[in-house]
Amino acid sequence: MAVGRLAPSPTGVLHLGNARTFLLAWLSVRAQSGTLQLRIEDIDGPRVKAGAVEQTLDDLRWLGLDWDGEVMVQSARGERYRAAAQRLVAAGLAYPCVCTRKEIDEAASAPHEKGASDGPVYPGTCRGRFASLEDAVARTGRAAALRFRVDVDEVPFVDGLQGDQRGVIRGDFVIQKRDGGPAYQLAVAVDDAEQGVSEVLRADDLLPSTPRQMLLQRALGLSTPHYVHVPLLVGADGRRLAKRHGDTSLRFFREQGVSPEDLCGYLALLCGLRSRRAPCTPSDLIEAFDLEGLPRRPLRADDHALI
Repeated sequence: MAVGRLAPSPTGVLHLGNARTFLLAWLSVRAQSGTLQLRIEDIDGPRVKAGAVEQTLDDLRWLGLDWDGEVMVQSARGERYRAAAQRLVAAGLAYPCVCTRKEIDEAASAPHEKGASDGPVYPGTCRGRFASLEDAVARTGRAAALRFRVDVDEVPFVDGLQGDQRGVIRGDFVIQKRDGGPAYQLAVAVDDAEQGVSEVLRADDLLPSTPRQMLLQRALGLSTPHYVHVPLLVGADGRRLAKRHGDTSLRFFREQGVSPEDLCGYLALLCGLRSRRAPCTPSDLIEAFDLEGLPRRPLRADDHALI
C-alpha cells in the first residue's frame, strides 16, 4: 500500500502552486487507497512565520485535503537528525566544515552553475582537515557545519513522471548547519524513512535534491521512496508565481469569496484532470485520476481566473 506525504513549510501562506502540488500528492495516494502523512517542515527558523502552521492546516482542510495519523513537526526532532549526522561522521562519510559562503565563492574551482540549488560548488577545502567538530572549533574559533562526502558524479534514478534522470551531484553538501540544526536534505531523508513514505510527489524545482537524499538514504541504510516530480505552476507570462502576478494565496481567494470547489475545479482543469472547468471536490477526482495523464511542462495559471 502506498504511503505518501504532504510536507508544507510554514514560511508563508499557501499559494496556488502549493495547492496544486498538494492536491496531486493527495490524489495519487488516495487513488491507490494508500496512507497520507502530514509533516510540517519548520527547520528554517528565521523564515518561519508566526501563525503560518495554523493557517496552513486550515487551508488544507478548507481545500478538502485530509491526512492520516499524527502530524510530524521537524522542529521537535532535533535529536533524531543529530544522531543521524553523527552516524555519518562515525562512518567517515561526513566531516566538519568552517568555510563561509564568501570563502566558498572565492575558492570554488567551478563557477556557480545556472540551475544549481545551493549556490557554488564546494571545492572540498575542509575534507580531512579536522578530527571532529570540537577540533574544528578549537583550531579556528568558528562554529562548524557538517558536510556529506560526495564521491560520485551522478545518482541515476527513474522519476515517475519525468522518466530517466541522471541525478547529477555537484560537490559535498551540508547536512548539519553551524547552529547544530539539520539541513533540509538530511531531515527529509530521515523523516521519509521514519514515516514509511513510499511515494514522494513534489514540484520539479526539487529534482536536484533527489540524488542527494538518495545518497543519504543509502549511507544510513534507509529505504528510498518512488519519486514523482510535477512541473511548476507558473503565471500567464510563463514565469514562476510571484508578487508580480498579484496575490495567489489561498487566504486571498478565500477572502474574495472563492469556494474550495471552485478552486479545486480550476486546478483540475489546469492539471488536465477535467476537460472543462466546473466546481468539484478532491474526492470527486480520485476515481479517474491517472498520474500518466499529467502534463510534463510548466502549467500556466491565469492570474485573474478565480476572481
